[in-house]
Amino acid sequence: MDGVIVVDKPEGWTSHDVVNKMRRLAGTRRIGHLGTLDPMATGVLPLVLNRATRLAQFYLKCDKRYEATVRFGYATDTYDREGTPLGPPVDVRLEAAQIEKLLDDFRGPLIQKPPMISAKKVAGTPAYKLARRQLPVDLKPVDVMIYSLELLACEKDAIRIRVHCSAGTYLRTLAHELGQRLGCGAFVEHLRRTASGDFTLSEAHTLAELEDLASQGRLAQALVPAAQLLPAMPNEVVDTITAGQIRQGRDFRVSPFRIARGAKYVKAIGPDGQLIAIGEAKLPHLYHPILVL
Repeated sequence: MDGVIVVDKPEGWTSHDVVNKMRRLAGTRRIGHLGTLDPMATGVLPLVLNRATRLAQFYLKCDKRYEATVRFGYATDTYDREGTPLGPPVDVRLEAAQIEKLLDDFRGPLIQKPPMISAKKVAGTPAYKLARRQLPVDLKPVDVMIYSLELLACEKDAIRIRVHCSAGTYLRTLAHELGQRLGCGAFVEHLRRTASGDFTLSEAHTLAELEDLASQGRLAQALVPAAQLLPAMPNEVVDTITAGQIRQGRDFRVSPFRIARGAKYVKAIGPDGQLIAIGEAKLPHLYHPILVL
């Protein structure tokens, strides 16, 4: 059980709640997630299990994809529907052409300030814990990228959007800033993550499905094995002797016919098909194991 299980996170659960649930189902403490989802949000939450937790560092900057409903008329202190309204509601009548023009300003590189109610850490403490204790929260703006921002629907006072963005982008901040631009306030009403890096909804499992598999002793059927992770990295299948040398931290050679010159990383796969290590290029076709499972 070394690999990833992709969960379709239900609404109302924190990412940590899901991790704890999977620890019980999988019978292991060595589980982590690849990117927090707000309790209100649903969708793709990849969980890394056992030795594959060491691969999490390669997913820190992976892109995300979302579908969201943004409601206009007032803002909230959390930038979503669960927050406290910051003023009385105002009447809004949106037009698709108006929104398309507005969205164009948010495509491409942005400097975005994370919301105070977020998992972003301030001196090691999540910002939301400080905010709820009425302590000052100073979150620095960060550079993010909106690769695509598509208007799916426009109603009287709400829009549905599809977003492809860089890691670290907050859809709640995007919604809040849209409301500021229109001068009427806005917040995220619904949020669903449809992809996180290479992981998509098509391979995600509900908690009920995973509980059923676990009760039948078939939880491994939901696992994406470690050797199949990080598909952008080429594979180098090594023999038993080389596998032992890699585990001792020794450099290993790769075939110039299978591994293109200039590949920064390769995955060393053992004779049994299991991932042994990630190697980083030291010389052309010579790799040093920087992570050994």
